[in-house]
Amino acid sequence: MLTFSTTSLRVRENQLWILDQQALPQQQRWHPAQTVAQLVDHIRALRVRGAPLIGLSASLLLALLAENGQPRAQLERDLAVLRAARPTAVNLMNNLSRMAQALAQSDFVTAMGQEALRLVEEDRALCDAIARHGAALVKPGSRLLTHCNTGGLATAGTGTALGVIALAHRQGNIAQVWVDETRPLLQGGRLTAWELGELGVPYRLICDAMAADLMARGQVDAVWVGADRIAANGDVANKIGTYSLAVLARWHRVPFYVAAPHTTCDASCPSGDAIPIEQRDAAEVTGVTGSFGQCRWAPDGADVYNPAFDVTPAALIDGWVLDTGIVTPQQVGEGLFSRPLRSEGAV
Repeated sequence: MLTFSTTSLRVRENQLWILDQQALPQQQRWHPAQTVAQLVDHIRALRVRGAPLIGLSASLLLALLAENGQPRAQLERDLAVLRAARPTAVNLMNNLSRMAQALAQSDFVTAMGQEALRLVEEDRALCDAIARHGAALVKPGSRLLTHCNTGGLATAGTGTALGVIALAHRQGNIAQVWVDETRPLLQGGRLTAWELGELGVPYRLICDAMAADLMARGQVDAVWVGADRIAANGDVANKIGTYSLAVLARWHRVPFYVAAPHTTCDASCPSGDAIPIEQRDAAEVTGVTGSFGQCRWAPDGADVYNPAFDVTPAALIDGWVLDTGIVTPQQVGEGLFSRPLRSEGAV
């Protein structure tokens, strides 16, 4: 029987529970995810979010369904439904491919349970390795800017970009972190600010539109972001607003780093143009919804464009910090991302 917990996921008595990240930080509510339909709803509502965590939640649910007697044919259909739940984040696809291999085993119940737990432990190890490599790039007294949420809420471990920041803080190298509020769901303002506060990392919350002014004033030493998918040419899909930061960082000569596990790399995706971009509900832009209720400020019927992600061209990125090491623009130009990466070897 599976039993374990991460910051945002719990398995108790053969049931998966997810921490509602829409309710944070004011409320800490746990919701059951006992069926595929429930988990898909949680994913689309962003109660469970973060590319690594989405993949892990889907893997764990499939393992639990198998353990609870779900037949192989139904598990195959469930796997297909989960695969379509979040098209941009490639971690989900990678995890489900491994779960599909486990499902093909004769003793698929045992194989799927073991594989799901292996994925969780691997993610924790990947986060630790990313933090070690990334922290080496953080100079003493650094003022860093980050976007969206890339911490323990989004992974099984310490996080990706936020994991780097947390380790650099413990090493005494962080003077301050600028936290973008991150539209449309304010995941920086709600989640990253909360996590940094819990970690004791000094931070200041800013509106997304304030980053340019800070860079112009020389108040940002580096930008650190995560990734939902890294294409073969090094283009990166991440939360909407990341591309803007990369353009600003290049203009102001501020280093721009992407922190992600190697499982976020998609060698089969030639460039950012091939990455599917999820469009979200207009209500996320016309107002705001939270634990406090709803508030609307736009006119009724306002037409809205609301992509969840944008694509940052590889030419604007100074370094891709993976669990396997730091990837340079030269290595990307030599085709490093065009072949599958493995965590066992250094890049």
